Amino acid sequence: MSVMKRWSFLVLLTLTLACESHKEKEPIAEDGNTVSVIKGTPIGEYVVSVFKDSKNHLWFGTLENGVARYDGTALRYFTTKDGLPSNRVVAIAEDAKGTLWFGTGQGVATYDGRSFSNFSEADGLVSNMVSTLLFDANNLLWIGTWSGVSTFDGTTFKRFPLPKPTVTTPLNPDTQNWITHITADRHNHIWIARDGYGATKYDGKDFSFFLKKNGLHSNHITDILEDRKGTLWFASRVAERDHPDPEKRSGAGGVTTFDGTNYGHFPEIESFNSGDVYELYEAPSGDLWISTVANGVYHYDGKSFIHMPVPIAIMSMVEDAKGTLWLGGSGGLYKRTPDGVISEVTTYGPWN
Repeated sequence: MSVMKRWSFLVLLTLTLACESHKEKEPIAEDGNTVSVIKGTPIGEYVVSVFKDSKNHLWFGTLENGVARYDGTALRYFTTKDGLPSNRVVAIAEDAKGTLWFGTGQGVATYDGRSFSNFSEADGLVSNMVSTLLFDANNLLWIGTWSGVSTFDGTTFKRFPLPKPTVTTPLNPDTQNWITHITADRHNHIWIARDGYGATKYDGKDFSFFLKKNGLHSNHITDILEDRKGTLWFASRVAERDHPDPEKRSGAGGVTTFDGTNYGHFPEIESFNSGDVYELYEAPSGDLWISTVANGVYHYDGKSFIHMPVPIAIMSMVEDAKGTLWLGGSGGLYKRTPDGVISEVTTYGPWN
């Protein structure tokens, strides 16, 4: 797919998220959570990656403003003027040496605290349109892009060929090679979320496929998480979302679990069965946070789900050292303090 087509599809996705996000922009409260919306300049219109580094600094990747760092005192932006190859920063990771890696619209970049170094297709990357980054237990970097997967061993970028399973659901030709997320389980098996081809597990030798026909809601997987109990959680979007006929853009999508034998669903929550879910996050406490495009965020303590009414579609979440949950999405940045207060965060704060 051409860069222009990829960018057009991304714009369509973010516009969809934006439409859902701005349906409700007024203070609301539910189940002990209160929301306050403040006026100010957003960190970015789309805050698509939120990351906490080993120094407890927070990083906020945006689609248009580069990446912003909050070091506990001040907010600082890093853009192409500072050495980034692109102001579209969609993924952030940290290696064993403490170097930050950024996935951008023009390849990957590293930041050692002083300067940036950039890598692109010219260096062996399978595509400059990066979507996700992962360092595995061996410090091997896995790079998901809109055209497949690359790995980096510290010296060389290599294409990682992915076999394609047989699927009967429709494929979008513009996104069928889009790698939406990569994670590792407790056995250091690599799980790759794919748009149209479900989830793929690589155990170091062989590939296994997890698809709609096996029990997933959809083959359009957006995120994968293994919780501390060993249960796998799959987030997905509605496969029919790309249908050219607006009247046919609905179907199964949302959240599926897999315990190694059985697939599980949550029929009592509509957004987990017939909507788009983009982000799964496990907090240090073991609690899960699940974002839906149209119906806020859900908190799962292992027993029950509690709805958190964030008024934008959330794309990335992380909890800081104080237990505050930071939520980036289509419309800016929000945070939830441990006492349940949810507030919009702008360039003016609140930061404390």
